[in-house]
Amino acid sequence: MRAIVCRELVGPAGLTLEDWPVPQPGPGEVPIRVRAAGLNFADTLIIKGQYQDKPPLPFVPGIEIAGQIEQSGPGVAGFVPGDRVMATLDRGGFAEAAVTAAANVVRLPDSIDYVTAAGFAIAYGTAYGALVWAGRLQAGESLLVHGAAGGVGLATVECGLALGARVIASARGPEHLEVARAHGAEALIDTASEDVRARVRELTDGRGADVVFDPIGGEVFTASLRSIAWEGRLLVIGFASGQIPQIPANLLLVKNAAAIGFYWGSYRRHDPARVHAAFDELLRWHGERRIRPHVSEIHPLGEAKRALERLLARQSTGKIVLTMDET
Repeated sequence: MRAIVCRELVGPAGLTLEDWPVPQPGPGEVPIRVRAAGLNFADTLIIKGQYQDKPPLPFVPGIEIAGQIEQSGPGVAGFVPGDRVMATLDRGGFAEAAVTAAANVVRLPDSIDYVTAAGFAIAYGTAYGALVWAGRLQAGESLLVHGAAGGVGLATVECGLALGARVIASARGPEHLEVARAHGAEALIDTASEDVRARVRELTDGRGADVVFDPIGGEVFTASLRSIAWEGRLLVIGFASGQIPQIPANLLLVKNAAAIGFYWGSYRRHDPARVHAAFDELLRWHGERRIRPHVSEIHPLGEAKRALERLLARQSTGKIVLTMDET
């Protein structure tokens, strides 16, 4: 099969398109014919050796896919060949075939196509889990979403609205903010030109944001911590800025606030039943058009290097997806 192979931990430059052995399923795993694969910020870290999962070289990156079940793996029930599915995996998604644990596979309704499904699981799984499980977001509360035009950020805007929150979106530049507005954000903050702390307080009548979703870190995190509401919850999702902030504990104390780390991938191992229940609701929301996934770019597998470079440069909005087409 064709696959994108990482042979050096130097980022996209270390990737090549190669012929690669077709993976074989082990106990509890299913083989999937990959039709599309989603790109994630985590992929850019994995191929630089900067992620918590450090597979030995060489390896095939890619952690979310959509496709068809090829056959039932050893000890697996509930799937038949031809089932349309989306799945997450530790690696191996940027290829024409992949295997993953059956617990990581979700059957797709007819209402969602492969390209959309390939970029659905991690973005919407993270958004839903962070807001519901960690953030305990309530209808009527204010939700501040940073990086709101990216894949996870845009999913969080939509999930926040579905949960009844008032959503404030932040992003760099009017083009990115327009994407967030088109997906329902009520208020906008341009982090390239506006004072985040002052703007949040203005938009919330001085109260601050009840829940903050932060995949950026750095100065944005600091501004959020200083503009959070009493008993607010600041969700630590990632550090796309490259700067890991330090938290002055006194700021949490005086507002009875909480800073909560959230890594969705760990729930796949520790609580897969909760993950599947969330996908049941998310796919229902999709069928009801309450969430509208945004795929801004589709690239053939051979353009994976270029697609990842665009993701790193923040030149896209929503999700970038690879397809297994040759053109």
